[in-house]
Amino acid sequence: MAKRDYYEVLGVGKTASADDIKRAYRRMAMKYHPDKNPNDKEAEGKFKECAEAYEVLSDPGKRKQYDQFGHAGLRGAGMHDYSKMRWQDIGSIFEDMGLDDIFGDIFGSRGRRPRRAGPARGYDLETTVELSFNEVSQGTEKTIEFTRQDECLECYGSGCAPGKSPVNCTACGGSGQVARGGGFFQMVSTCPSCRGAGKIIKDPCRKCRGTGRVPKKRVVSIKIPKGVHEGQGIRVSGEGEPGRSGGPRGDLYCYVRIKPHEFLERDGNNLVAVVPISFTQAALGDTIEVPSLNGKQRLKIPAGTQYGSIFRIKGQGLPDIRSGKCGDEFIQVAIETPQKLNARQRELLEEFDKVDSNGIFPQVKGFIDKLKKAFK
Repeated sequence: MAKRDYYEVLGVGKTASADDIKRAYRRMAMKYHPDKNPNDKEAEGKFKECAEAYEVLSDPGKRKQYDQFGHAGLRGAGMHDYSKMRWQDIGSIFEDMGLDDIFGDIFGSRGRRPRRAGPARGYDLETTVELSFNEVSQGTEKTIEFTRQDECLECYGSGCAPGKSPVNCTACGGSGQVARGGGFFQMVSTCPSCRGAGKIIKDPCRKCRGTGRVPKKRVVSIKIPKGVHEGQGIRVSGEGEPGRSGGPRGDLYCYVRIKPHEFLERDGNNLVAVVPISFTQAALGDTIEVPSLNGKQRLKIPAGTQYGSIFRIKGQGLPDIRSGKCGDEFIQVAIETPQKLNARQRELLEEFDKVDSNGIFPQVKGFIDKLKKAFK
């Protein structure tokens, strides 16, 4: 399914300022937040779509790439895969990106929160790789460059300024929970100030602004097996974002895009090509050259070939990703009718037309006979 324009998702124009985009996102996130739309998958999908749009349009570098090249310009930018993510984790991602003020307004949090207690796995990332048909046929190795949030080397991921440490949250006394109500009945909930961590960062690191994360370019080599299909994802273990409190890194998912071929189209593991031939080649027969992944192939066209006839070249398709067995190539012929005839060519065709053609055009004769019977 094609992605919608990010400006359209947030309901702003392409000249919108950063503040306009922030306000628009806050409004849309409030509207579609799953807490306000329980059990509404459509609203949850729109909530994630808005988050993805805001990640791009709030980042000057990503926005510039998107404005110039559209969605294709974000390949290798280390985009988060919101569609496969729990909506509850989106706020945490935005905090890691230094955009937690938005979610503070939406969810009622105050101040910066430190890392969650206990180890937690890092977030997965996704990018794309573009392959030619020949690379799909042979398999290949690609170098992928992308940007991910990595641990800040100045504060070692703590989010605190050098020599400083998180302090107990004054709202909950360091427990991470607050109680409301009185008497016999009390309702205990997660502290909105520290979000259950029990501590807050008063002196944030200047380099990462208290997030403990900074963007970092990363270059990895990915082995692409032969026979991959459009949209197929290849997982690169441990190349996602770092975990919390010693948790493992997430993974990088590299999704395949296949460049169109000048002559060939893919049908499963088979390849299809439409090749034009002249009407004389079709009538008299000929041996022609046709395109394939292994260069030009010679194909015999028998006399009397009809328009749309299909010929198979065994083993000239793409390999199956599991078995490695190659499919076939199918050549469909399209008979071309001459458009400009000189006097001699016209004379010969008119002479040919005067000759009894009942035996050489059986389909035409059969159609005319049926037509006469139907409209007597």
